[in-house]
Amino acid sequence: MTDSKKLQTRCLILACGNTLREDDGVGPWLTAWAEQRFAAEPGVCVLARQQWTPELAQDVAEADSAVFIDCAVDAVPGEVTIAPVGPAAVESGLATHHVGAAELLSLSKELYGKLPRASLLLTIGAGSLELREGFSEAVQAALPAACAQLEITVLRILGFE
Repeated sequence: MTDSKKLQTRCLILACGNTLREDDGVGPWLTAWAEQRFAAEPGVCVLARQQWTPELAQDVAEADSAVFIDCAVDAVPGEVTIAPVGPAAVESGLATHHVGAAELLSLSKELYGKLPRASLLLTIGAGSLELREGFSEAVQAALPAACAQLEITVLRILGFE
């Protein structure tokens, strides 16, 4: 992020997923949608990565609020959920081979001494992670609900609802 963008991030939308692994690509798809939907809103920063890495902790620390987006392999295919997420409990340091939303929040707190005032995790249940582009029927059918949930959440964060 540029210095001016860092100062203005009221809502960070941060997704992960691999667009070549069917439903795993739902996070990047939703961020592409969010970039268009919130293009006129300078307080919204949208980032998509194939996987979350520790370097993203700085972006998280500099955001007033964060909405993390990922598919969920342990949920009903197509199920859209949003829930608060907090820092992971750390006993002897964080492992960096798997960095999820909770681990990014922990790194944000540990490295920068800051957390977003609100952190939410939006997930969509994955029906398939096969090596192909596109979505399973369940995730395809859930996209309108996921977009609506993301829109409502961001508008509330920005104080429009």
